[in-house]
Amino acid sequence: MKSIYFLAIILLMALTGYTQGTDMAIGVRAGLSSGFEYRVFADDNISYKGLLSTRLNGQGLQLTGLKEYHVHDVFDIGEDLSFVYGFGAHGGFESWYVYDSNVNFPEIIYRHRKSGPIAGLDGLAALEYTIPQMPFVVGIEVKPYFNLFGENFIQLQPFDFAFTVKYTF
Repeated sequence: MKSIYFLAIILLMALTGYTQGTDMAIGVRAGLSSGFEYRVFADDNISYKGLLSTRLNGQGLQLTGLKEYHVHDVFDIGEDLSFVYGFGAHGGFESWYVYDSNVNFPEIIYRHRKSGPIAGLDGLAALEYTIPQMPFVVGIEVKPYFNLFGENFIQLQPFDFAFTVKYTF
């Protein structure tokens, strides 16, 4: 239900008009780490993004900050398709279940939840298409990350693919 409200707000904002110069964008990311993102442009080729995303099927939360570089007209298709790459860091927490068995009764298994902080480094590579005459940008991206702490002390996730939709203003 919250998704419907969010999409309705974005569509109402789109009806108010569109300017060619964009300074900010808000959007959603649907992938392994799904969430909401906010982007601020420093100039035409550099932006900063904050991403609030869930961890492992909603078993945690993380905040990611990225510096992004935009390369326009890289494929000679036009200014509407751009390649975006960047780097950053994240922090947050995650929860997981631990299974313990009883020494006297091995068939009895206890399950309890543990939580812990996470921190790490992120990369980004994306293709983004700006829809002409509309304030929307759609994209596909991969955001590999390296975690410290949490369930596994060291974790590498090279394939965090996602589909993104952003409203620019």
